[in-house]
Amino acid sequence: MPRIYVACLASYNAGTLHGRWIDATLGVDHIDEETLDMIAHSPTPLAEEWAIHDYEGFGAVKLSESTSFDDVAELAHAIEELGEAFGVFYNNQPDDVAAVVERFEEAYQGTFRTVEEYAEDHLDSTGVMESVPEMMRPYIDVESFARDLELGGDIWTAEGGEGVLIFLNI
Repeated sequence: MPRIYVACLASYNAGTLHGRWIDATLGVDHIDEETLDMIAHSPTPLAEEWAIHDYEGFGAVKLSESTSFDDVAELAHAIEELGEAFGVFYNNQPDDVAAVVERFEEAYQGTFRTVEEYAEDHLDSTGVMESVPEMMRPYIDVESFARDLELGGDIWTAEGGEGVLIFLNI
């Protein structure tokens, strides 16, 4: 479950740790309410500023102290819905969360033990292997095809889960 630790900066600057872990999957309104309540119960007078001091459950996604709660909530929802692979993909996309979600759904091909396994699956699912006579199939060089998919820029990969995450370059 993606969650963030929001700290009261007045308390932090006064040498006191005061903050709260907040479930980021419950939406931006929930994060805002919990933060305001945490600030209201600060042991330091006149507290009003906060910062994200820790987070967990976001996989490969890196949050900063000032990541907007809108982005935190969107990322938490996307990671919960789409899994670890989304975090890897998001880190390679310079765009807002909604746009990255759209591209992810088109680009993510799955997790495979090897790139060669993906290449073989791709040849099967596109019907290429069906069109090749049975006696000629052993002569198809799946390893070279897999290497060419990567080197040619058709796909990019990342380690994850139980093997290799495969993404189309779109």
